[in-house]
Amino acid sequence: MSAIGETLEALAATIANRREAGDESYTHRLLTGKDDDLLKKVMEEAGEVALAAKDGEVNHLRYESADVIYHLLVVLERYGISLDDLAAELNTRMTENERPSGAETISPENVNRGK
Repeated sequence: MSAIGETLEALAATIANRREAGDESYTHRLLTGKDDDLLKKVMEEAGEVALAAKDGEVNHLRYESADVIYHLLVVLERYGISLDDLAAELNTRMTENERPSGAETISPENVNRGK
């Protein structure tokens, strides 16, 4: 099994704790500043992932992917979406045979497919 779950949990906790860190913290500024500043950063980092993938630079792709994930976790924290909420959404997108045993899913009335 991968350690990604523990890593994401630790990073999400660190991000949540930075809400109270003060303006010297980049994460604090992202959590408490203008929405557009954070959302633009997510878009910028996603573009950098695409460029790194297109160039086939594996080390650069890994680096930029970590930036996207970090900034996405900041967005989720800012809008009150937990990792468990995200996991339930991802689980909902898998068939019953594909998802982990006992995995939570989103109830049908809360599924929004961009409507």
